Amino acid sequence: MAENLCDLSCAEFAGLLAAKVPAPGGGGAAAMAGALAVALCSMAGNFTAGKTRYAAVEDDMQRILNEAESLRADLLALVEADAHAFEPLAQAYKIPADDPGKTRALETALHGACAVPLDIMRACAHALDLLEEMGEKGSRMMRSDVGCGAALAAGALRAAHLTVLVNTTSLAGDPVARAFEDEADELLSSYIPRADTLAAGIAASIREEA
Repeated sequence: MAENLCDLSCAEFAGLLAAKVPAPGGGGAAAMAGALAVALCSMAGNFTAGKTRYAAVEDDMQRILNEAESLRADLLALVEADAHAFEPLAQAYKIPADDPGKTRALETALHGACAVPLDIMRACAHALDLLEEMGEKGSRMMRSDVGCGAALAAGALRAAHLTVLVNTTSLAGDPVARAFEDEADELLSSYIPRADTLAAGIAASIREEA
């Protein structure tokens, strides 16, 4: 890949994702969805910050905005990292089966391929922490955007979890892989209910005021 994936237009990125190429794939798509989720948190914060009505939470808004800006940059970097993590794995699979170094090369490459989507999951979990706080303290006019962010973050979590699993299951009995998988499972079980609760609560509040 000669250019950074995040420098592509939306149409170009989607086209490359659809193409018969190994990367970007599900992990990169998950990271991009996570970046969009936290961007919606920033949007809500920017429409809240500086408003007299929300002066009591101004410091919180500025903190959330700073964290969200950093997190969005991290997730965009993970789009690229996920694509690069596939390259050593693809090379390891090309090693002849009778090469004594193939097993070790595959193990190392799979560890790297697991680590990136797990980082994506951690980042999406942080995004949901921020979205929950924004839902409590941000402008009520931005509730739907916060809810959309929660839905996107949940989808990104699920997608990244699948990307972890597709690599850990190739490492039966490997303690590093089991640790990756255990953390991924815990993040999923902890944060998906929170994301669903946030989105559902916002939907209910919108219906009540309709």
